[in-house]
Order: sequence, then structure tokens, then C-alpha cells
Amino acid sequence: MSVSAVGVEKKPLAVKVFIAGMFEIGGNQGDKAGEFQHWFERYFVGTAPITVKGALSPVFCNQDGVCGSVLGMGKVASSSSMQAIVLNHQFDFNHSYFIVSGVGGVPPSQGTIADVNWGSWLIDYDLGHRWMPDEGIAGEPVFMPRQGYEDIRRYQLNSRLVDLAVGLSKDVQLQDSAEAQAYRMRYPQPQARRKPTVTVGTHIAGDTFFHGPGLSAQAQYISQLYGADDYMIAEMEGVAIAQVLSRTVGIDRLLSLRGAVNFDQGNPNETTLAHLDPAPGETAGGFAETVENIALVGEKVVDYLVENWADFKDGVPAH
Repeated sequence: MSVSAVGVEKKPLAVKVFIAGMFEIGGNQGDKAGEFQHWFERYFVGTAPITVKGALSPVFCNQDGVCGSVLGMGKVASSSSMQAIVLNHQFDFNHSYFIVSGVGGVPPSQGTIADVNWGSWLIDYDLGHRWMPDEGIAGEPVFMPRQGYEDIRRYQLNSRLVDLAVGLSKDVQLQDSAEAQAYRMRYPQPQARRKPTVTVGTHIAGDTFFHGPGLSAQAQYISQLYGADDYMIAEMEGVAIAQVLSRTVGIDRLLSLRGAVNFDQGNPNETTLAHLDPAPGETAGGFAETVENIALVGEKVVDYLVENWADFKDGVPAH
């Protein structure tokens, strides 16, 4: 319990769903949207910011028990904010569901621009040993897991909760753009050229923005090495936030929701460096549509959990 200035105990706010964005471009409404603005406009307009010591940004909460905040980009920034928030006495997270929501990259063999993907596994790309290809065996992987990280290098999310999220959102009509449609045609892979859809798979987080077909293949190799589903999304935070929650309230109620705003490699006619630093007019397009798609998909789950709270307060039902 916290104590107010007049000495009256204030009951912690019971959080039903916590939505975590990683960055915002400007304000929380009225300008170009980053990862949090569409959530803010749906759930938090008119709510007062709640300051949390140690967190990057304030927390916003509505009367339905839905809260959210911008945590910061990268594993350190996001996890330190998440820990500060989840341990703060102003909130009760004992029954909360968490949605880590943001953008990422997608292999062209697995998806396309403006896809929205529910994570089934969260993997750490960085924990392990790496070496230069010319210092190893030709054609062999250049990554080896490091002993001692077995419990924190990958997390399998609650399959019942993931299945529920996919089922609720799989038929959402996703936004698209002419720019993204044209950009997809640069890639020969059928998955890269199709319309955006809701998918599910492994999210791999690295503080290094890994890029190119070689490192993409390495990410898939790591995913297979750990017994996870196919690598679908490259991002920078999920596994770190999962570690914080696993140490505090658990990860049975954790969801990872990512929209694809870029391919994790160039097309066959461009180098990796050219794809990393595109010339004007050569970007993928579809960013605005993707961040809107994330919220269109995610709100189906948020609203369902709130509307059926009596059934979900004590955990995801078995059936």
C-alpha cells in the first residue's frame, strides 16, 4: 500500500492488461505515430500520466484496468523500465496480461511488409560465442551457445494464450500501401510478395541490428538449435522483458506482438549495405500502415480479455 500526503492508504491500481511500446516518434497523439500512439489514442486519451521512478516514460491507465507505457529501445532500456514499473507500489500486477508491442524485421522467406506476427518463442540473439567466418570451418555456423544461459536465452510463451490471440485476430483486415506493394515486388519469394496477414512464430532480439542473408540464416539456425519455431521477426527487446517478468510475476500471461516494417535483408539486386542505408525513395514503405495494423490486431485481444475478465483473471482457461 502507498500512503498519500494526508496519510490515507491508497490501494494499488489493479492492472488487467499492460501494453508496452518501445519508442514513440513525437507526441502520444496528433502526429506521426510510432509504436505507442495508436494504443494511446484507443485507450488512454484523457488519462493522467503516472510517473514511475526508473522508467523511461510515464504509465497511463484507463478505468477498465488497461495500462501502457513506452519502455525504450533495446534490451537494457526496455527491461529496466519494465522492472521499475512492475515493482512499483502504485500498481498490482498479480493478475496482469502483458503485450510487448512494436515493429521489427522479417525474412522475405517468411513474411512481408505490414504483416503482424504473434510471438510463440522469444530468443536472445546475443548470448553465446561468435567468430569471423574466415576463422572457422568453411560453410559451418559461426555461433555456439554459451553454457550457463540455458534459462534466459529463450522463452516459450503460453501456447494457449498465443492460440487465443491468433484466433481472435487472424481475420483482421490489415492496412496496406501502394509503396509497400511496389517494394514487395523487388523480392522473388512468394511470402515476400503477398498481401500482409497475421502470422505466428519466433521473435529474436539482438542489440545489434543484424542484417543480410547470412545473419538471417544464423538467426534461423539459432531458433532451430533451441528447438523453437521458425524465426519470423527480428527485434530488440522481447527476451529481456520476458526475463524481468519471469523473475517477478511470471510469463504465462505474456504476449509479443510485432509488425514487419522491413525485410531483414536486401533483394537479390542490392547489397546488404545498400539495403541498410537506402537512397531517398528506396525505403520499404508501409511503416504508418504497419503500426496501425499492430493496434488493430492487438485491440482484439485487449478488449476480449477485459470483457471476459472473470474468466481470465486467474489465468488462461484450459478450454
